[in-house]
Amino acid sequence: MRSIEICAGAGGQALGLEQAGFEHIALVEIDKHACATLKENRPEWNVIEGDVKAFSAIRYNNYVDLLAGGVPCPPFSIAGKQLGHDDERDLFPEALRLARECNPKAVMLENVRGLFDPKFEDYRTSIKEQFENMGYECFWELANATHFGVPQQRPRAVLVALKHEYAKHFIWSLGVTTPPPTVGQLLYNEMASNGWTGAKDWREQANSVAPTLVGGSKKHGGPDLGPTRAREAWAKLGVNGGSLADHPPDKDFIGMPRLTVRMAALVQGFPSDWKFVGKKTPAYRQVGNAFPPPVAKAIGKAIIKALSPVKSENSEATQHEKARRAV
Repeated sequence: MRSIEICAGAGGQALGLEQAGFEHIALVEIDKHACATLKENRPEWNVIEGDVKAFSAIRYNNYVDLLAGGVPCPPFSIAGKQLGHDDERDLFPEALRLARECNPKAVMLENVRGLFDPKFEDYRTSIKEQFENMGYECFWELANATHFGVPQQRPRAVLVALKHEYAKHFIWSLGVTTPPPTVGQLLYNEMASNGWTGAKDWREQANSVAPTLVGGSKKHGGPDLGPTRAREAWAKLGVNGGSLADHPPDKDFIGMPRLTVRMAALVQGFPSDWKFVGKKTPAYRQVGNAFPPPVAKAIGKAIIKALSPVKSENSEATQHEKARRAV
C-alpha cells in the first residue's frame, strides 16, 4: 500500500501508518527541524522540505493508495481566532487539490476537535461534498487517543474518505479494549533513571492519563505543557508544567519534576527510540503537535482492510477467468 503524507511534522501519523502497512512514497513538511527528524529516523523516506502549496501530486496519479496528513489546526482551534476557511493556514483546499491530482483510493486527514464545532458545520459539509464529487464516501469521527492505548486525553477530528467500491468495506476502528497506562506507570522508569528517591511516590500520584499536550506554534508557545488549565491538570499528576527539563530528576531532587522531551514523546505514543532533532523548544513543538502513532496505526489498519477485500475479489475473479479460458 503506497501513501503520500502532507504536513508530516515529526512523523507521528507517518510512523503509525507505516506500522499499519503503508509505504510512504513522499512526505511533505515545511519545518526544517521536523524534516531533519524524519530523515534521522527514516533515512530511506522521500522527505520533501517545502510548502505543500508548491507540491504537485500529478506524477503520482492513480499510483497512490492513500493521501494522508495532519493539516494545520490553528484555523479551528479554540485557542486561536477560529477563522476556519478565512485563515491563510487552512490547508484543506490543498488536500482536496492533491486528491484530484493523484486520485488515491483513500484519504485520511486529521485536525483538532474544534473542527466539529457547530460554526464549522457548513465548512465540513463543503469538504464532504467536494470529496463526494470526486467519487468518495466520507466518514467523520472523533478519535480520542485514550481509546487507542495512549495515556493522554487527545480528541482529534479525523476524516476518512474512500472510493465507493472500498467504502462499503470500511469499519471504523474502535481502538483497544484495555485501558491505557497511567502517566506514572508509563514514565516511572524515565523518572527513576537518575536514581531519584521520590520516583515511587510520584508514580502513585501520577495515577491517571495526561491532559492534551500543547505544542504551540512558531510564533507562540515555548517548551511548556500549555496554558493555565493544562498546567493545573499536570500539577495534579505531580508534574511541573511550566517548562521542560533537560534530564530526569537527580537522586536528591525535591518538588514536582518536569517532563523531558523524551517523556513528552512517550506520552504522545512515540516509541522510545524515535529521535527528535533540534533544541528543546523546536523539539517539543514537534512532539506536542504530533498525531499519536497508535491512533494512526489503528485507523490505517482499518483503511487497509477496506482496500484489501476488493483486491482479493479481483484476484479471485482473474483466477476464475483464467481457469474458464483454459477449459
